[in-house]
Amino acid sequence: MSGVTEESIWTALRSVQDPEAGQDIVSLQMVSGLVIKDGNVGFAIEVDSRKGQEKEPLRKEAEGAVRALKGVQSVTAVLTAHAQAPGRQAPGSGPTSQGTRTQTSHGPRSGGAGQPNDSHQQRSSGSGAGGQQQIAVPGVKAIVAVASGKGGVGKSTTAANLALAFQRQGHATGILDADIYGPSQPRMMGVSGRPESPDGKRLRPMEAYGVKVMSMGFLVGEDTPMIWRGPMVQSAIQQMLRDVDWGELDVLVVDMPPGTGDAQLTLAQQVPLAGSVIITTPQDISLLDAKKGLNMFRKVDVPVFGMVENMSYYLCPHCGERSDIFSAGGGRREAEKMGTELLGEIPLDIVIRETSDGGQPVVVSHPESAHAQAYLSIAEQVWGKITNSDPATARKAPSIKMS
Repeated sequence: MSGVTEESIWTALRSVQDPEAGQDIVSLQMVSGLVIKDGNVGFAIEVDSRKGQEKEPLRKEAEGAVRALKGVQSVTAVLTAHAQAPGRQAPGSGPTSQGTRTQTSHGPRSGGAGQPNDSHQQRSSGSGAGGQQQIAVPGVKAIVAVASGKGGVGKSTTAANLALAFQRQGHATGILDADIYGPSQPRMMGVSGRPESPDGKRLRPMEAYGVKVMSMGFLVGEDTPMIWRGPMVQSAIQQMLRDVDWGELDVLVVDMPPGTGDAQLTLAQQVPLAGSVIITTPQDISLLDAKKGLNMFRKVDVPVFGMVENMSYYLCPHCGERSDIFSAGGGRREAEKMGTELLGEIPLDIVIRETSDGGQPVVVSHPESAHAQAYLSIAEQVWGKITNSDPATARKAPSIKMS
């Protein structure tokens, strides 16, 4: 046990005064989302969205006050912006008070580096987002988003195998699990433990099969619910990009959260993505959602490299008969309709499921199988699209186009 308690943290935070208001940040109810695990502390400070940058010294002071406590190993404080903050009801009246918004989840253990880019505070839905600040990811040559319009279509399985396929083809590769609410890459990549921070500022990613891996799943338990609000999720994603020492990578695969909400827009708008890969299954309802995901990327000027149809068909392991459980040819027809390519068709197969659940994805556990070859073919196509892109037209942070 680290010995650090919620009470001691609240006491430390009461020593931090907002110079503008002349009161401490706990009394002002500016602190929310306090979490503690093994001496690692995270919390959010709610500020006026117009004053994000000028409140950065307050954030640093709050981090320093908590870091000075005995038993604290690292601290991450993030600034969040809300229309009525400060002054909203928040867990500031005391530790473990009933009915507060104290949250039982954990922020990136960045050892005090957590300095969130305030550009997300400037974004308003549907009003355009000019002047976005990009998240710098030094040493990473290309970032590829693997996305889906809905959950349950095998996006994370595809992202893991795609990253491993890049690595097998000789490209230095990393994978970022950006699904804050449902991180799955630690289990799929068969890696556990906690990232270290040798300099107290940047995290060193974990590694599996030669691929660098970063995920919120390394920082929380598998059964811990993430009940953060949008701004905290955005800050966590920003930190896992900016405050992680990725080293020199040819490609970073981002396992996107499903859907088209704030987290997806944070990545699409603030990260210079080389392009995206859309995952779908053949049935109509999945294709409708995939279309939404594809259109989101196009709205923010992110190239769509193509679609992957997952669970495309079932091949009986006993008789070899093919069954189109989820319809047939939907992905190909939709790709043609949307003016993009179908990069590959991955069957519904127990081997893919078992190897993913077991932390040994099919690309490394069955490297000569037809399934592994399908992922390798997709990786080769995506790599060709990355390397054929013109550096002179590299993407800048985009604004949303409203039709």
